[in-house]
Amino acid sequence: MKKLAIITTHPIQYYSPVFKLLHQRQQIEIKVFYTWGEGAMNKFDPGFGKTVQWDLPLLDGYPYEWVINTSKNPGSHSFNGIANPGLIHQIKNYAPDAILIYGWAYASHLKVLRYFKNKIPIIFRGDSTLLRKESGFKALFKFALLRWIYTHVDHALYVGTNNKAYFKKYGLKERQLSFAPHAIDNERFAQKRDHEAKTLRDGLGLNDNDILILFAGKFEDIKSPFLLLDAFQSINKKNVHLLLVGNGALENELKLKAAGNPNIHFMGFQNQSYIPVVYQACDLFCLPSKSETWGLAINEAMVCQKAVIASDKVGCAIDLIIPDNNGAIFKESSLTDLVLQLNNLVGKNTDGLKSMGKSSKQIIEDWNFEKQAQAIEKAV
Repeated sequence: MKKLAIITTHPIQYYSPVFKLLHQRQQIEIKVFYTWGEGAMNKFDPGFGKTVQWDLPLLDGYPYEWVINTSKNPGSHSFNGIANPGLIHQIKNYAPDAILIYGWAYASHLKVLRYFKNKIPIIFRGDSTLLRKESGFKALFKFALLRWIYTHVDHALYVGTNNKAYFKKYGLKERQLSFAPHAIDNERFAQKRDHEAKTLRDGLGLNDNDILILFAGKFEDIKSPFLLLDAFQSINKKNVHLLLVGNGALENELKLKAAGNPNIHFMGFQNQSYIPVVYQACDLFCLPSKSETWGLAINEAMVCQKAVIASDKVGCAIDLIIPDNNGAIFKESSLTDLVLQLNNLVGKNTDGLKSMGKSSKQIIEDWNFEKQAQAIEKAV
């Protein structure tokens, strides 16, 4: 079998199942090299404002190695946060036929790209887009830098339409690109949790005809939770509720602004084993971000058969949201447009939103781990 070395910073709930599946399928041999080092298992997440430990196993079922990280400030937050003097030696010892690198914007990952160019084929995976427009000298510098970086890549796995456009702008040809869909654990999220979802709704004081809009994520500016809060308060319908799930820097301000409104509810960070219940309890999921390379929360909501709404700066919107079919797309940062679209959606009542949710389920079925694994195998 061909051998693939996989270089990524730390165990992630959206990638570890793919590595496990690749190992189970036995079409290629893999080994994952985690460049953050073992400290990644107890990492402080500045977005949530706390140390996050996922409650699902992320290291089971596939071979991996920790790589010693000598950075003074280790982490995936900065270029110099990933510094691995021994990484190239570890890769050589494994003697792979190809290398798959997740992200180039770390000192060690870029070093691997440069060292193995024209020695071992390099496959690359990232999810960047062109949705945020830039101009001036910074844009020219970025263009030149990225064109140079992607000369080191033999093949790229794109996650969707916007990501493919990004790779093509920076020099990769059609023959160098393969579609490997951004995906979640569809089976786990689709597993019915009706009793728990009803218990959650009952705890919020909702009946079957009430509509629950959900936001789940970090309470930070780029996610635009205040925009959603303002839009919700503009709607002001007795049978429509808003649930904000997560933690972060804006939490206290959000709670102050929502104070006195009995239809606005908060829950703290919810781990992976329970978050499907939260999605299943809602009727409509909203991701109002100013910038989001993809937005896997949309995948999660759709697998749970929910209508979805997102801003036009959310990378997945163009691929996963069909307006008036399974949800809506609004102009980023536009309170007027968000209010318009939310009013339209909640006006469909629970039956109309359930119908949209069924469409979501059909759309998202092919965005799964197996197709991602097949794309990696084919690229190798």
